[in-house]
Amino acid sequence: MFLLMVIVFILGYAGIALEHTIKIDKAATALTTGILVWVLYIMDATHIVGDLANTENWRLFNLIHEHGEAMEFISHYELLHHLSEISEIVFFLLGAMTIVEVVDHHQGFDLITQKITTTNKLKLMWIIGMLSFFMSATLDNLTTTIVIVTLLRKLIADKNDRWLFAGMVVIAANSGGAWSPIGDVTTIMLWVKGQITAGAIIKDVLLPSLVSLIVPLTILSFFLKGNINRPVFENQESTDHDLSDGEKKLFLIVGVGALIMVPVFKMTTHLPPFMGMLLGLGLVWSLNEIKHRNKSMTTRRHLSVNSIITKIDIPTIMFFTGILLAVGGLQSAGHLSILSEWLNDVTNGNVYIINIAIGFLSSIVDNVPLVAGAMGMYPIADASTLSPFIVDGNFWKFLAYCAGTGGSILIVGSAAGVAAMGLEKIDFGWYMKKISLLAILGYLSGAVTYYFLFS
Repeated sequence: MFLLMVIVFILGYAGIALEHTIKIDKAATALTTGILVWVLYIMDATHIVGDLANTENWRLFNLIHEHGEAMEFISHYELLHHLSEISEIVFFLLGAMTIVEVVDHHQGFDLITQKITTTNKLKLMWIIGMLSFFMSATLDNLTTTIVIVTLLRKLIADKNDRWLFAGMVVIAANSGGAWSPIGDVTTIMLWVKGQITAGAIIKDVLLPSLVSLIVPLTILSFFLKGNINRPVFENQESTDHDLSDGEKKLFLIVGVGALIMVPVFKMTTHLPPFMGMLLGLGLVWSLNEIKHRNKSMTTRRHLSVNSIITKIDIPTIMFFTGILLAVGGLQSAGHLSILSEWLNDVTNGNVYIINIAIGFLSSIVDNVPLVAGAMGMYPIADASTLSPFIVDGNFWKFLAYCAGTGGSILIVGSAAGVAAMGLEKIDFGWYMKKISLLAILGYLSGAVTYYFLFS
């Protein structure tokens, strides 16, 4: 069963990667994989747990014997332990995604996009790139990509031009998400679990992340010429739903402010970040109810959080849940400890080589399970040591950079890339030909920058 758990995990990954070929949603595959891993684990509980109990320095040796039965240990302790960790991330994402949807339904993001008037390709590329970079740090790379790619449809008529801009948005959004504790699911995971702090990730990873964007933008600057053609739209019925400009501005400021205040909440109260996010959602929800209570029934129905929350991307939440369950099962059964030892042997414990390899892997498979796996493989070291695995150690900060920006190398390597691919129907081969080399050069440039800053 121990080996079969790995086989099921690999087959699950293959199903996720071949989602469009086999026509099965990756969320369904991830959930199935996650549950089957735990089923196989508990079916062979006596042997696997027995091996773990006999392992030198096994951290849960006493707990195993306390529960008496191996199956009880797995179902009553290990599974619930991982479920509590997964729940923190799920509640955080649900809160953040709902706040973003509220702002979007109040057309708050339109106030940003309406300020972009240039048609010069080079100037517009830098504006879109930098806007995506900093928006991603505040919102997240997936939401930013959706917002900016939607904007591109209003700005650029030619499909090839729009694809090129969308490809750069993927790079910019992933780079921007890598240096913010709320910019990417992987940084959220590292922050929620305590491997990094908000101040350290911003201070130390901002410059390498910026370099990973500036290098591709600079290279493109030598080839981008001329102006873009703006699309022409027929007059459409207004969808303002009685919203004034002041209300749009209010919900933009309050919504983004609620997201930005989450790190401050954690540092002030020492409560988990999901608590701050849910507090922000509660305040935005209350404001929404107060502002629209005297409006027409149609407006209240459209702008009600009860209605908006149904637009949340629940399959994405299910995907994260399934894949984190699968990784948690492999961690509990000891697979990740074996992998950790192998990586250390192959690289002589070089954390830079390990993370660069993880970055390239993240372009092939989703970075969420890779980071989850690394978190399971390498426990946080004692602060009194000089280990790179201490809180805010070089391993964790460089992992955030590599896993975040490395996913840009292939369009299926990140949530941002998959979103852009879905929205614009970008071909896998086109992205590989036009964008992948730029992403690799940016990724390696940022990695070299980090190395020289902190090695």
